[in-house]
Amino acid sequence: AAGGAGRSWRAAFTSLRIPNYRIYFVGQSISLTGSWMQMTAQSWLVLTLTHSSTALGLVVALQALPVLVLGPYGGVIADRTDKLRLMTILQGVMGLQALLLGLLAVFGAVRFWELCVLAVFLGVNNAFENSPRQSFIREMVGYDQLRNAITLNSVTVNAARVVGPGVG
Repeated sequence: AAGGAGRSWRAAFTSLRIPNYRIYFVGQSISLTGSWMQMTAQSWLVLTLTHSSTALGLVVALQALPVLVLGPYGGVIADRTDKLRLMTILQGVMGLQALLLGLLAVFGAVRFWELCVLAVFLGVNNAFENSPRQSFIREMVGYDQLRNAITLNSVTVNAARVVGPGVG
């Protein structure tokens, strides 16, 4: 029985044997955790600045609406461009955006309208980054490891939802 449990445990991580997916998995884990930290910090800043749940709702909506409206266009662009290059550029932009938010907060210069603008930019970025990220997995692991890689990706997304706000 112990040998069977060990095989099952190893089978749960078979796609991590693929070097490129392993690198992607680690990077994705860090990125998703950072995104949830950023969203938590952004929400906290909105409440600190405005003391308004309505303002918080507005910022969250400004971040989510671009994904809803532009998501299908993001899929079209993902199908017609180099996914790795697109994701690299968008992740870099998201990193700069997080840095800007952090600098504004540290120096006490952040204003509500700036948080609104940053939320819209993050939403637009997510709208164009989600599709290539999802389809890129298949290109890295192939069809035989796809189910395992998608499962690990889902676990990473949900773990980041727990860890990111806690750290943030």
